[in-house]
Amino acid sequence: MNATHEIQALIDSYRQAVITKDLEKIMALYAEDIVSYDAVKALQFRGKAAYRAHWLECMEMCQGPHTFDFDQMNIVADEHIAFAHWLAHCGGTNEKGETQACWMRVTGCYRREAGQWRIVHEHWSAPFDMTSGTALFGLQP
Repeated sequence: MNATHEIQALIDSYRQAVITKDLEKIMALYAEDIVSYDAVKALQFRGKAAYRAHWLECMEMCQGPHTFDFDQMNIVADEHIAFAHWLAHCGGTNEKGETQACWMRVTGCYRREAGQWRIVHEHWSAPFDMTSGTALFGLQP
């Protein structure tokens, strides 16, 4: 299997782990020195402990099923470093049973460590209107 296919398999595992809310499987995909620029709550998260706490809080906010669909995936990889970017339709079901989801932009960076690919950086974002400062969650690909 070449590096591009290995990264695709990692991203597929990541997606399935989020859908099934398997926090241990999600966290196993990250490097210890993960730096995430998540779209929610903080400017950045540094290290697995900080990001794990954030993931746990996000999962608690969405008690029902998760929406986590990817579109327009692009992966570039060599034997040691890779990056990917895509659009993600993500969200979840709230306590009232309502699905709340939007399209986000995602960039992931990966490093091979001791023969295993790990996520070393993630960046999730939503575009915003510069005049009002409002996030544009209603955009479609």
